[in-house]
Amino acid sequence: MNVDLVDCMGTDLTVVNAARVSFDKHHDSVQKNDEGLIKYLAVHGHWTPFGHPQLQFRISAPVFVARQLVKHQVGLVWNEVSRRYVDYTPEFFIPDKDGWRGKPVDAKQGSAGKVNIDHTTDFEVKSLHKNAESLYNKLIQSNVAPEQARLVLPLSMYTEWYWTGSLYAFSRVCRQRLSDDAQEETREVATQIDSLCEEKFPLSWKYLLL
Repeated sequence: MNVDLVDCMGTDLTVVNAARVSFDKHHDSVQKNDEGLIKYLAVHGHWTPFGHPQLQFRISAPVFVARQLVKHQVGLVWNEVSRRYVDYTPEFFIPDKDGWRGKPVDAKQGSAGKVNIDHTTDFEVKSLHKNAESLYNKLIQSNVAPEQARLVLPLSMYTEWYWTGSLYAFSRVCRQRLSDDAQEETREVATQIDSLCEEKFPLSWKYLLL
């Protein structure tokens, strides 16, 4: 799974000036007392100044991960590769043999601990991917429309999308998807987003994720 920062508009100064315009004030650089302002805004839920900076990511992840993340829609725009229009051979995600997790004990969703799968099961999972790839290519070569041929592809297939939105919107994504009870694979994508946002907006990100 991979997250690339494609574009970024604004800095911590963008947040400061969006807030200070209420008093007709403007700073040309982040000043010593501006960190206190950013903290106050974040802690007290004054989110609009954090809505002005924008980030655009290109993300590669399995479909089952994408379908979790696309649920976040407020302040965000999503455009994804469409298998209606492309027919190249897909790639698939598979956990390491020791990367399978157990069913939760009490909750209705999530996972708990690790489980071991035998060699036969591991082989069957890999065979499923190979068979899906082979059947998909066979359908394409038989001149079946990509929008139909895709129906044989499993949720483990990789997809890619552009994800654009405000700094505040991505902080909401990361607050939820970095939590201990978030799905591990989804948390991997959120961790990369977290790192890139922190790099571009060190002060704002510090307090938005408190």
